[in-house]
Amino acid sequence: KRVDWDPSGAPGSTGPGGRNTQNRGKSKYKRISWDEALDIVTSEINRVKESYGMEAILSQSDGHGESATIHASHGCHRRLLRMLGGYTLQTRNTDSWEGWYWGAKHVWGCESLGQMVPVSNCIWDIAKNTDAVLFWGCDPETTPWGFDGQLASRVSYWFTDIGLKSVYVCPDLNYGAAVHADKWVPVLPNTDAALYLAVAHVWMTEGLYDKEYVDTHAVGFDKFQAYVLGEEDGIPKDPKWAAPLCGVPSYTIRALARYWGTHTVSIAIGNGGPGIRGPYATEPARLQVLLLAMQGVGKPGVHQFKMLEWGLYNKKSNIPLPPSKYIPMTIAASRGWAYTDTPPQFIPKDLIHDAILKAPIEWYGTTLSRDSVDQQFIRYTYPREGGTEIHMVWTDSPSWITCWNDTNSYIRAYQDPQVEFILAQHPWMENDCQLADLVLPSLTVLETEDIGVESLSGQFSCVFYEDQAVGPRGESKSDYEIVCALAERFGLLEEYTGGRSVKDWIEFGYENSGAAKEITFEELKEKKYYVIPQDEEKEWKERKAGLLDFYEDPEAHPLSTPSGKVEFYSERLAEHFPDDTERPPMPRWIPEGESHKESRDGERGKSYPLLVISNHPRWRVHSQHDDMTWLREIHTCKVKGPDGYYYEPLWMHPSDAEPRGIADGDVVKIYNERGAVLAGAWVTERIRPGAIYIDHGARWDPIVAGELDRGGAINTITPHNVTSKNAAGMVCSGFLAQVELAPLDELRRAYPEAFARPYKADAGLRLERVLEGGE
Repeated sequence: KRVDWDPSGAPGSTGPGGRNTQNRGKSKYKRISWDEALDIVTSEINRVKESYGMEAILSQSDGHGESATIHASHGCHRRLLRMLGGYTLQTRNTDSWEGWYWGAKHVWGCESLGQMVPVSNCIWDIAKNTDAVLFWGCDPETTPWGFDGQLASRVSYWFTDIGLKSVYVCPDLNYGAAVHADKWVPVLPNTDAALYLAVAHVWMTEGLYDKEYVDTHAVGFDKFQAYVLGEEDGIPKDPKWAAPLCGVPSYTIRALARYWGTHTVSIAIGNGGPGIRGPYATEPARLQVLLLAMQGVGKPGVHQFKMLEWGLYNKKSNIPLPPSKYIPMTIAASRGWAYTDTPPQFIPKDLIHDAILKAPIEWYGTTLSRDSVDQQFIRYTYPREGGTEIHMVWTDSPSWITCWNDTNSYIRAYQDPQVEFILAQHPWMENDCQLADLVLPSLTVLETEDIGVESLSGQFSCVFYEDQAVGPRGESKSDYEIVCALAERFGLLEEYTGGRSVKDWIEFGYENSGAAKEITFEELKEKKYYVIPQDEEKEWKERKAGLLDFYEDPEAHPLSTPSGKVEFYSERLAEHFPDDTERPPMPRWIPEGESHKESRDGERGKSYPLLVISNHPRWRVHSQHDDMTWLREIHTCKVKGPDGYYYEPLWMHPSDAEPRGIADGDVVKIYNERGAVLAGAWVTERIRPGAIYIDHGARWDPIVAGELDRGGAINTITPHNVTSKNAAGMVCSGFLAQVELAPLDELRRAYPEAFARPYKADAGLRLERVLEGGE
């Protein structure tokens, strides 16, 4: 429990006996018993329910967690809150697919994400018919590792073995590019739209696109052509125009366009990097699809496919490789969150800070990844009509600070007295836990018995039995056990558990996984896993690749757009948002607008001239594994500072470092008007000039909460606003900042307590730093 939080204090109270919300992120904690903790939670839920109603409780229960089903990492408490009368849900926005979801769906449909689907058999087809693969914002040696294994890596090696060219378009020579690229095209972050437009200009002026396909498979091309050629605004979008905007020389743009226009080319994404999670990400996403259409997308060898999430939503149509006979599922036994569980009041994850600090707010669409494009035209409000504002938060996914947008604002929101109680469940005392009033220690997957499935690797789906590897550490309980204990106090335990024990639920999960017809439960427990057999060779080889049906007959096999064709101009967007200049009916080059001023050529660029990219971490999964001893020894994982602290690496080109007096290994400050973050400089030519790169997910270690962070939590200074005014996507890459040498001595004198916190070089932050009296 936070030492200066008194649950008997009145809302908004400060000082002794007060709730002292202003001290969240600053105060230490003291140990209390489980009985006392459960009493507090029960009392607070009852108090909030009586004072405001159950919708005053915000459930934060989404995101990537460990592979547990019964002891689910996220969402066990949602079932209990429903039984008690409801809650407000933090809906997980489409945080990997922003540009596709809010942009590309308006071009080619491809529900529900806006990425090409089906992709069945695409890799086999590419092997037979494709000359080159463009890896656009894609690192198959990093992102898939944390979610899907190494199969994407093996496919990348195989492409080279069979003679396919691999061209990487990205600001950094990422780990995939370093190993596999035949050519690296280093584009400036968040400027892909200019590059796409210039490629289209070359094709139009040199006759290098499939005119017949465009005539029969698309609508609105005349408007797009007029814009690209400059007939609309007097500005031809040619390579000479694009070069200073995107940082790619005009001769390189022409060479890329001519090669692409005269060869059979597919695009690999994973899910698109800063171009898809940057300001106005709808534009590069839509433009990529339009360029694919200009080359006859769907014909043999011309596809868009992903290098991760194969089998997403348990659909074979999302797998570009020969799939398993079926995709196993244990969702029937899950005690955690579900896509279908959306209560009447909800708030998109990237609008939580505004909901608390600026209510009432409004937006379009549920932002849920499985919802159709029609949802994007429905306006929602918080509070909903008849609803109430948030006064309590229950989180079992406390890593918002390290993974979302403008999290310094989020910190300030959670210090607001309107939020009277914050409850966190987590195995580690890190990140958002430091904003909580009460922290309940939960177990890792290694400490529980459970069942799980692997369904995203694409080719080797399996069911596995999870033995308890070690006993619970200390007094920790699993997320499920914690909620069971609370359900018992409310007299709802039997209803909450469905009358089943954990072992009963595990067996129920097995029975509904699909594997029960192949292997007995006792055999699974003994063997520990069962790999689902692949489809028969004859079956998968006969399956049509990608959008071949649409290519061969667009009338018989239409897309899910209103016209059934690729839409260069969206009449639907024009009808619903006629005055939207940030996501217009036809994609454009939009460097700045009402929502964002993140262009180097704009006014803010004079003060903050570097564009930040923040990728999926090479050595973490989001915020997990930041304390792994053997990983922290790697130079690209952490940079040891002169003070013995291991800082998050910042990649910086020598031409940007030298004028700033920055050398490899120096501790630097990355900053803009939203705050500052310390990092360790890694001066390298693997990042292009004008761009800097730092992974997201580093543990938050505030020097001044909401202003200055030592741990490298770059999301504290990412943009505040969503993708554009009518597209509620997250923006966490492709934004402006400045870098300078960090004045460590000055900071140490100004903030002695922050620099004296217990710290272990081989594992990072120590628990006793936040415990009163140490461990």
